[in-house]
Amino acid sequence: MTLTPTADTPNATQPAPRPLATILAAQRPPRPTAWAACRVFAWRALLKIRHVPEQLSDVIAVPIIFTLLFTYLFGGALAGSTHRYLQTLLPGTLVMAVLLATMYTGINLNTDHAAGVYDRFRTLPIWRPAPIIGALLGDTARYLLASALVVGLGLALGFRPHGGAVGVGIGVALVVAFALALSWVFCWLGLVLRTPNAVTNLAFLVLFPLTMASNTFVDPHTLPGWLRAFVDANPVSHLVAATREAMAGTASGTQVGAVLLTALATIAVFAPLTMHAYNRKS
Repeated sequence: MTLTPTADTPNATQPAPRPLATILAAQRPPRPTAWAACRVFAWRALLKIRHVPEQLSDVIAVPIIFTLLFTYLFGGALAGSTHRYLQTLLPGTLVMAVLLATMYTGINLNTDHAAGVYDRFRTLPIWRPAPIIGALLGDTARYLLASALVVGLGLALGFRPHGGAVGVGIGVALVVAFALALSWVFCWLGLVLRTPNAVTNLAFLVLFPLTMASNTFVDPHTLPGWLRAFVDANPVSHLVAATREAMAGTASGTQVGAVLLTALATIAVFAPLTMHAYNRKS
């Protein structure tokens, strides 16, 4: 009987191991560009939403609840009718819903960092800020989804933007640009605070005064002097005003420029702080 050589027998045919010199001499794949690395991490953020769709529960529920609740709760008392109040309210609820979603960037960053995910990212031959910038770009999908829900529900309830589709597009673009800038604040908090709960609690302490104490729901002229001074200086008030005017087709370059300048100033301050905190944890 003839025995067939197997992998355990000395006569078995096995591939010869590659010499170490050959492996070291092999051409390495090119290092990814900064933009390519950011795209990969943006796709990672979208895949996390795909595999854990429960992450979108707040992004879906908050815009719907806020739009319906404030329209029918305050509309008759403040404007005489829900339809009239909706024309003023909807740009404000758009801003509020999107800005509240920005906290999840810091929460997710804190969770991944605690799990050691970013320790692995630091060992990769990629542009250093790519994991954070990619996460921010991926979270843009959250902001666009929240915006679409608010605008779609508002149109169904009777909201009619005189600026048309262009005005709505400009308004949404301003809100998303401001949200991306604000996300850097929560990225920094996600790196300097110890737990996701701490990020969440501090985020609410920051966001609720900024969004509620603004011109979202009422005319600032009806407020006490001390509160009106805060509302007039509140950058969210400027964002709401610019969004309203854009959707009405009457936005000025000064209003739009002020919002974009505030967004750029926020990034200029908190992007270096975020990267400094990120590098310190390596």
